[in-house]
Amino acid sequence: MKRVIVIGCPGAGKSTFSRKLSAKTGLPLHYLDMIWHLPDRTTLSRAEFAERLQEIMCGDKWIIDGNYLHTLPMRLDRCDTVFLFDLPLDLCLAGAEDRLGKRREDMPWTDNEMDPEFRQWIVDFPKLQLPVIWNLLSERRKDVNVFTFRSRTESDNFIANLESLIW
Repeated sequence: MKRVIVIGCPGAGKSTFSRKLSAKTGLPLHYLDMIWHLPDRTTLSRAEFAERLQEIMCGDKWIIDGNYLHTLPMRLDRCDTVFLFDLPLDLCLAGAEDRLGKRREDMPWTDNEMDPEFRQWIVDFPKLQLPVIWNLLSERRKDVNVFTFRSRTESDNFIANLESLIW
């Protein structure tokens, strides 16, 4: 486990897990939201985003946290491990609401209220995004390990048991 991607619905706990995984393994962590979003709430072009992502993936060791389906195939081609957060919708919505008003290292700004479009994106995630993710995962190289978490307890237990792994 040296080239890791962490994907799943917003609010599921991806970034919290990624921070814990980075702390335990020493793998450098990159948040796609911090690359895509600029502090003035604009975004990079898709081409520039892909270029920056390629630069990260040229490295031998990394954790890349975030979805961005248009880049998932290129990340799956390079990673050796995938962590997919497939949590119930109500937990994801609660997770996204819980972080309102809190400064985060994975976003260049702080939201004080839930953007209606973002909330709808979360609501639609299980029917629009998740099937695409599962399809892409089914087409991955066979040497890519996929771990699916259906609760935060499962991801916490994974982190707790990392002590037994040899890096």
